[in-house]
Amino acid sequence: MTHMITTYLKKNRKPILFYLVFLAMFYLVLYLYGVRADALGYAVFLSLATFTVLGLFDLWRYQERIKTIGEAFRNMPYELGSLPVPLDIPEEKYQEEVRMLGERLVAQENDSRRSRQEMLDFYGLWAHQIKTPLAAMNLLLQSAEAREDAIPDGIGNEGEPGGESGGDKDAKTFQKMRMELFKTGQYVDMVLSYLRAEDMSSDLLLKEYSLDEIVRQAVRKYSGMFILKKVRLEYEPCKEMVLTDEKWLLFVLEQLLSNALKYTEKGSIRIRVEPGSHGVLLIEDTGIGIQAEDLPRVFEKGFTGYNGRQDKKSTGIGLYLCRMICEKLNHTITITSEPGKGTAVRLDLTRKEMRHE
Repeated sequence: MTHMITTYLKKNRKPILFYLVFLAMFYLVLYLYGVRADALGYAVFLSLATFTVLGLFDLWRYQERIKTIGEAFRNMPYELGSLPVPLDIPEEKYQEEVRMLGERLVAQENDSRRSRQEMLDFYGLWAHQIKTPLAAMNLLLQSAEAREDAIPDGIGNEGEPGGESGGDKDAKTFQKMRMELFKTGQYVDMVLSYLRAEDMSSDLLLKEYSLDEIVRQAVRKYSGMFILKKVRLEYEPCKEMVLTDEKWLLFVLEQLLSNALKYTEKGSIRIRVEPGSHGVLLIEDTGIGIQAEDLPRVFEKGFTGYNGRQDKKSTGIGLYLCRMICEKLNHTITITSEPGKGTAVRLDLTRKEMRHE
């Protein structure tokens, strides 16, 4: 309010100064002509009172004008038609420029929205197309494994003395190929999730879900990775019902399991509800852990940290997506870790009750 009054006085300083000069001249001329002092004082008082009332009214109109312009700019560019009538030619020119900028902004937003939708359509089509050869490769791999298993022992290539047989080598090769195929499919899913996560509001289906069922889906998907890496799973059934979106929460759990498996060469991964809490899921591993200086930044987009630089394959997108999705689902995700001992991810799925006052 003080700033508005100061601005108003500064804007009208010339009329105010002119009025004061005119009033002084008026008083001086009448005084020189011998007009009584009480009459002069009465005239000056009426003049000041009238000027003050008109000034206050004009100040109120000035305040209302500021509010109208503020509302129009807050709703820019869609409410620029509600701008007040310009008082002079410079203001009219300013309003024309603002409207022109608003029209350009709307056009750019439409172009950007259209381009983004085209990109989403393209990557959606690409993801479905790329999954076809991936599925075919997986079937061919299974067929090759079946043929290999059908060959009786002792037939075919024999291994070096004291070394592995040809069959064992082939089996390990098949395992590695299956793991790489699984990772490729996972990266394809991450691309689609990355594109859709920023505008996921229209894709949400919030209701009560069994946390145990969602966790089991993620575990089943990565069961092959657990077996291939020989990492032990310690799972305690989560007898909780949570208000969430199944698809997006499942994506978060899959990313967390993927990271745990990626950085755990031996030992175990434990999944359970935090003791003494309701709806707080813990995913703990015995992997290499995270450096203390990297922990505050693990959720930043593109941040890979020390482990990512060592791995050379980390994108720094997985945990960023997890945090973004959790924020939109009104969940909380935190990570604690100790290098060489493992990492614990705490996923708080509870929601604060909303009260209407």
